[in-house]
Amino acid sequence: MKKPFVQIHPKDNVLAALTDLKAGTAISINGLKFDLPDLVKAKHKFAIKQLALGDSIYMYGNLIGKATQRIELGEALTIENVVHASRDYVVGNKKSTWVPPNVDKWKEATFMGYHRANGKVGTANHWLVIPLVFCENRNVDVLKSALLKSLGYHTSNDFIVDTETLVHHYKNGASTDELLSANIIRTPEDIKQNRTFPNVDGIKFLNHDGGCGGIRQDSETLCNLLAGYITHPNTAGATILSLGCQNAQFKILEEAIAKLDPDFSKPIHVLEQQKSKSERHFIEEAVKKTFLGLIEANKIERKPATLDNLVLGLECGGSDGFSGISANPALGYTSDLLVGLGATTVLAEFPELNGVEQELINRCDSKENAKKFADLMKAYSTKAVSVGSGFENNPSPGNIKDGLITDAMKSAGAAKKGGSSLVTDVLDYTEPITKKGLNLLCTPGNDVESTTGLAGSGCNIICFTTGLGTPTGNPIAPVIKISSNNALSERMKDIIDFNTGSIITGEDTIESKGEELLEYIIKVASGEKITNAVRLGQEDFIPWKRGISL
Repeated sequence: MKKPFVQIHPKDNVLAALTDLKAGTAISINGLKFDLPDLVKAKHKFAIKQLALGDSIYMYGNLIGKATQRIELGEALTIENVVHASRDYVVGNKKSTWVPPNVDKWKEATFMGYHRANGKVGTANHWLVIPLVFCENRNVDVLKSALLKSLGYHTSNDFIVDTETLVHHYKNGASTDELLSANIIRTPEDIKQNRTFPNVDGIKFLNHDGGCGGIRQDSETLCNLLAGYITHPNTAGATILSLGCQNAQFKILEEAIAKLDPDFSKPIHVLEQQKSKSERHFIEEAVKKTFLGLIEANKIERKPATLDNLVLGLECGGSDGFSGISANPALGYTSDLLVGLGATTVLAEFPELNGVEQELINRCDSKENAKKFADLMKAYSTKAVSVGSGFENNPSPGNIKDGLITDAMKSAGAAKKGGSSLVTDVLDYTEPITKKGLNLLCTPGNDVESTTGLAGSGCNIICFTTGLGTPTGNPIAPVIKISSNNALSERMKDIIDFNTGSIITGEDTIESKGEELLEYIIKVASGEKITNAVRLGQEDFIPWKRGISL
């Protein structure tokens, strides 16, 4: 029988409770035996030695806090008796070696993807409608209402009510009984069968609040991000709406596109409202040109692609005390499998790497990458402190309630998503992914800002672990939601795609779940499985303005 607690690393002086442990519960580990003095709730941690004021607390083998008062043997860690602490880090010459897991099972595996002219492969085929400035958001919404339903796209629920059928029956003289018996419920599958463009997975509308005001660098960063979405392998082309006078001029976007893809050949249509005869003519032209673009996009079909074409974003949100024990390490093992197959994985959320910097520095394959990572982390931390905050303020009330009481504790578990492979590249926000292997991408810990950045740098699929449940997605990259515990998977089955709670209860291992997750990723990348985020139309898009966001 699996023990109801776990010591994650031999260096740890705390244990994690895998279930509620009542007062008096007998604890036996490594020759140490004692009874718990009080209740320790599942997901929370308790001391396996008496700790004095100022003593260091270790979990995952990392420094995650300091005792702010005496902590008795078996006493639970709380925000009242522990404060955040993390180890210092330096860039040295140490370079780790790495032996990948056995990937023979998947060496010949493929997924069905969309092959682009620049050699990249998409897991979806979308047309984008993009405002260069927030002034155009209303016009984008008008296009959305004009295009989606009429072209057969609907992803905002499990069903829609087709009131037009009732209107049709009524106008044709239907009786009350006939109206009551009419079938007016349509599922997304029903609608998909009637799509005008069956090879276009969706039309995505990237509303945002930027493009003007603020500082010029905000608009430049926005254009770099939008260029990443336009050149993304999941994108077939785009309709771009410009007011005309905004900071985010099309020329800046055009230069950003050329930098990312010098031979860019996707169809894009740019419309400037201040040069239009009227708003009516502006919208009419936008609809017509988008329709022509969709005709071209529909000519592309899925074809087999090797797994080294996958670019997997590694994300977490709404984390709990089990995330670093089940979902994150399972995803980390999947990351190692993909890296072993020559694919690319990307770990982001730099505020949630606080405390594990030295481990990641040691895993960098070059001193240049190690230095760039250290510099980005220090600059981010310094800027946070300068506005009266800091990485230690990252854990949310939900994190704390469910056992993540310091940022270093949260980070040590969050970093498990990156597995154990070497770091082959370090990227600042909006920089494109160009190297195979594990990449580090500077984004905030904010879920949507981070997933927006992951897709903008080129991730064609994203795995999102959660312990509390987070209903977010991305417009262009399918997002797979992974639960850390069985209760969440059952309670929020409408948003969870994959459950790793069986690791906590002992039915599965990190390795077995990591392998199972890889198989699931292949099906999502092929369009065989539709994630709940896609099904529910969770298409969150929040550009980071490079201000402090934890």
